[in-house]
Amino acid sequence: MLLLIVFLICLFVVAGTGVLAAMSDVRGLKIPNMYSGIIIGAFLLCYGLLWLGGRDDVFAPLFSHGLSALIVFGITLAMFMAHAIGGGDSKLATAFAFWLGLKGLIPFIFYMSVVGGLLGMAALALKKWSPVKDPKPDSWVAQAQAGESKVPYGVAIVVGALVSFLKIGYFDVEVLSSFLIE
Repeated sequence: MLLLIVFLICLFVVAGTGVLAAMSDVRGLKIPNMYSGIIIGAFLLCYGLLWLGGRDDVFAPLFSHGLSALIVFGITLAMFMAHAIGGGDSKLATAFAFWLGLKGLIPFIFYMSVVGGLLGMAALALKKWSPVKDPKPDSWVAQAQAGESKVPYGVAIVVGALVSFLKIGYFDVEVLSSFLIE
């Protein structure tokens, strides 16, 4: 029961931190490093405590999680160097990749890309029609309506990660109830 509580607390901390990161990105196109650090720290704590508690079946092997993060970091670093995304986006995506492992990498990239495309279309609509009256200065909406070609990709990263959490089974009844059958 204690391991279930640890697992759920870590998942909700990560989800909440992701929402804060997405909100920060929308408000000012910045994602503080602290959010990525919390997500990675929660993974290491959760993975370690579950492993010590004999529940190494919840996550993939640590190698899978590390390799997933390395792949995402490599891809997003290249995108950052090409000025396609910001550094905060790269760090946030890498942090979530630790949680997903190789099993969740394809769904993560897919859903992140779909939501990123929708955000891109929203940015074009904001740029063309300027529907928001008096947007908060320095916010994404204000910048998009002023003609900037920027997208709060942190939103896409967070949505992609949380949908992938569902896809790989972190919230499945079987996984959660398995903690109670010990």
